[in-house]
Amino acid sequence: MELFIIILLVGASLIGLTFIIERGLALRWKKVVPPEVETAVTNCRDKAELPMLRRVCEQNTSPLSRLLLVAESNLNWPKAENIDALQTRARHEVARLERGLVVLEIVVGIAPLLGLVGTIYGLITLFGGMGQTGLGDNNNLARGIAIALNATLMGLLTAIPSLIFWSYYNKKVETLAVEMETICDEFLRRQYRNAEAKDAVAAKR
Repeated sequence: MELFIIILLVGASLIGLTFIIERGLALRWKKVVPPEVETAVTNCRDKAELPMLRRVCEQNTSPLSRLLLVAESNLNWPKAENIDALQTRARHEVARLERGLVVLEIVVGIAPLLGLVGTIYGLITLFGGMGQTGLGDNNNLARGIAIALNATLMGLLTAIPSLIFWSYYNKKVETLAVEMETICDEFLRRQYRNAEAKDAVAAKR
């Protein structure tokens, strides 16, 4: 039983480490918000430059690129409808960024509990044996307790790094989402403001 719990803890540790590395690579700032795309958005002042923006977004696939492509393709829609479509897509992209974080959250919750179960089972086995054979050697008693506590230690050593990276990645996803929202909002404001200005000029003529 104790060996089985140790195996579960080692498995949880490996799973946690795998997702820590995978999310670390996926949530790199340049991968989510490529500088090339940011520059293209800044330089896109009117509809004549939209093909350039579309080309840059297609060449630099990222969550921000996909959001901008949605916003760009719906510029002929009313602004409110375009924003609604963009928000729907943004929720989807944020969910993709959060993928795997739930696994880290599960590891954070389950690893200490598995460690505690292993410790309790070890102590029950230890004291059960002592009830039959007596106290015996104190060194054996101390060694048995140390072995039982190893499970708790393993559980904590598994949970603590997972908790640290889970909290860090959650905050990073939130920061990235705010940055993408800001960039897309500026893009829409500029495009619709320019379109309204051109319509006003045309109406005066």
